[in-house]
Amino acid sequence: MSPPGSRRALLSLVGLALAGALCLLWALAAGEIAVPLGDVFDALAGGGDGMQVAIIRELRLPRAIAAFACGGLLALAGALMQVLLRNPLADPYVLGISGGAAVGALAAMTLGLVSWMVDGAAFVGALSAMALVFGLSRGDGAWTQTRLLLTGVIVAAGCGAVVSMMLALAPDTRVQSMLFWLMGDASGASRPWPALALLALGLLVAMPFSRELNVLARGELGARALGVPVERLRLLVYVLASLLTAVSVTQVGSVGFVGLVVPHLIRLALGNDQRLLLPAATLAGGALLTAADTAARTVIAPMQLPVGVLTALIGVPVFLFLLARHPR
Repeated sequence: MSPPGSRRALLSLVGLALAGALCLLWALAAGEIAVPLGDVFDALAGGGDGMQVAIIRELRLPRAIAAFACGGLLALAGALMQVLLRNPLADPYVLGISGGAAVGALAAMTLGLVSWMVDGAAFVGALSAMALVFGLSRGDGAWTQTRLLLTGVIVAAGCGAVVSMMLALAPDTRVQSMLFWLMGDASGASRPWPALALLALGLLVAMPFSRELNVLARGELGARALGVPVERLRLLVYVLASLLTAVSVTQVGSVGFVGLVVPHLIRLALGNDQRLLLPAATLAGGALLTAADTAARTVIAPMQLPVGVLTALIGVPVFLFLLARHPR
């Protein structure tokens, strides 16, 4: 494969960045009250009609930035998880992090706490699940991908049972908001900048290790023979992917298939070099979730669909198509 510094790699990243910018502009212009593109730029600059400025800068811009950031977080976390577990079916939620966040968020909703407390409870739940999975997967023996994966699946199943019990016992007035959170909902994402900052930080941390990730993806024995610090690299990837997922779930709830499908599509189009795959998947994931969220609030406006429903409707046929074309 051509190195990431090649012209093809640069053009690919520029094209994905332009796609992300177009999706953001669509998110700002589209809605129950459509805003022309010229007025969108005026509103971003602080001029124009007062109502349009309020709609763009206070309602649509934070939501669009949150959707882009969380889509990038999920895609980057998915790409890292697939290298960590050497499993193409791995996604950001496979290790129970989403389940832990769901338990925390739904517990806060059941108690009637305000939105920032719900976000905080979701983040604490995600970090608790991360610590539990990593602690149990190590145990007294060696850390292995299989042990980590099995532990994550069991913890996720336990969290799913707790979530089902909470839904069954929750007051009827709160069940709908709880279900929307579980299916993915970006409407309450009013503070997107921490997620965007973490996305940039995650890329800055991951990119220097992209060469080692390329070696690790081809096998642990080969990586050790070439001097890659496998245990330290695994720990870094696990903690980083878990934090990325935790912040994304805290912002927009459980949005499926972005972290699973996007790295696959980028891998098929551009190859498996992590030096190109990681930034490309981040841009593609951000563009996809921004477009899906815009469609979710405009398809049947003024009603809104959970964005996780649309990503699943997109992801399921795409993934089946990939399986049919690449049976191996």
